[in-house]
Amino acid sequence: MSSKSFVICDSEEKYASRFAVFLTKKKELAFQVQVCNGIPQVLEIIKEHPVDILLVGSSYPAAERRKLKARKIFLLTESGKTEKNDGENAVYRYQSGEMILAEIIRKCSEEENDGLFLQTVKTKKVRIIGVFSPVSRSGKTSYGLKMGQELAVSENVLYLNMEIYGGIGGYFPEEGHTLADVLYYSRQESKNIGLILTTLVKHMGTLDYLLPVKVSEDIKSVTLDEWIGLLHQIVEQSIYDVVILDIDEGLKDVYGLLRACTEIHVLTAGDTTARAKLRQMDEELHLLGYEDVRKKMIIKEPEV
Repeated sequence: MSSKSFVICDSEEKYASRFAVFLTKKKELAFQVQVCNGIPQVLEIIKEHPVDILLVGSSYPAAERRKLKARKIFLLTESGKTEKNDGENAVYRYQSGEMILAEIIRKCSEEENDGLFLQTVKTKKVRIIGVFSPVSRSGKTSYGLKMGQELAVSENVLYLNMEIYGGIGGYFPEEGHTLADVLYYSRQESKNIGLILTTLVKHMGTLDYLLPVKVSEDIKSVTLDEWIGLLHQIVEQSIYDVVILDIDEGLKDVYGLLRACTEIHVLTAGDTTARAKLRQMDEELHLLGYEDVRKKMIIKEPEV
């Protein structure tokens, strides 16, 4: 599958170069990114091969820009008064790279099956790793993040914190998109969850993650069907080879959610109370008929 052509043409070369670097770090997008500092250079590229997306600065005269041809043209504007040619889509220059990319994706995705954004073809089954514990303060969040960062060295990994109180401001920054945002898009049965995630995720090195939900009631109300629907969309539409779920015991139908995992890492502690809680959970799974969940469980003892 050949990559698509994304050309950035702007008189501010540093701006164009920084945005190009930002795009190349987006694993979800398969683009050949080129930076130009003038209209003649873009015209030379167009002679050689078609351009799929062109991001061009509004400092170039409208008459000169009319010579440019691309499947989609986005005009970097500094105000709403910029003269815009037919076929040009305005995008405000002075915002984050994430916001600019989000606007481009939304516009391109308005055309069904547009095909501009390519995703990595998966050659193996997606692993859904649940991280769970009936034991308080077992360190499962730090365990899940550490495991995710290790796996992300060689695979595309997404970490989702599904705790009722995820601890924003601790492991996670206070500002940014949360799991609630992607749940919203999932409920709309969006066919572009993979692309939407591109604009929502944050990064810890090579690990992608979403911030925890900020309001506890927003995650307590999520049904098992909604969780399963979201996971199905991520598996089918995104680039991720591994999805790590940091699961809270207070979620609705938590055992049903664990059943959706391909493996479950259960963290415990070395004391008598922790062992008793783990034993109680195991007996409950047996009584309720969750033998398949028991078989997926990998008990993780605390490191000495």
